[in-house]
Amino acid sequence: MEKNLYGVMAEFDTATELVDAARKTRDAGYTKTDAFSPFPLHEIDEALGIKRSILPIMVFFGGIAGFITGIGLQVFVHYIDYPLNVGGRPYLSFPSMVPPAFELTILFAGFTAVFGMLFLNGLPRPYHPAFNVPRFALATREKFFLIIEGTDPKFEYDGVKSFMVSLGPQEVFDVDE
Repeated sequence: MEKNLYGVMAEFDTATELVDAARKTRDAGYTKTDAFSPFPLHEIDEALGIKRSILPIMVFFGGIAGFITGIGLQVFVHYIDYPLNVGGRPYLSFPSMVPPAFELTILFAGFTAVFGMLFLNGLPRPYHPAFNVPRFALATREKFFLIIEGTDPKFEYDGVKSFMVSLGPQEVFDVDE
């Protein structure tokens, strides 16, 4: 592998070609791959062998933390820190705790979703080596790209280059870092 080589990228004309190439790439044993398309392709995750995200679990526990925080805050304020009996109402009136607890549940779950997504996707990432390929700008409009990274355990430049050509792409590019 050359020192400044990030990987090898192939350009395809249709989404079907990209998904088929991704399946063949996964079947060939390559694991450090990525695909780029102008619109979401739901079958590409399965084709590349990408596992499901843990984000829903993180959001669930973020919501639980928000609920516990909401109840805990109200218990602390109304029962421990500043107990105030107004009109014979009990110190811990759970029906009145529902709206604030619900709001904090939604708030914490939302923040967990946003920041968890940013963290899991490695964002913000203003630069990617694929930007060095001039035709990669077409990934936002009409073309589909598949890349095998140089960090893949099975990566051997000549073998990867010939494998990418065998997939039938429009063109194959070297991606420099």
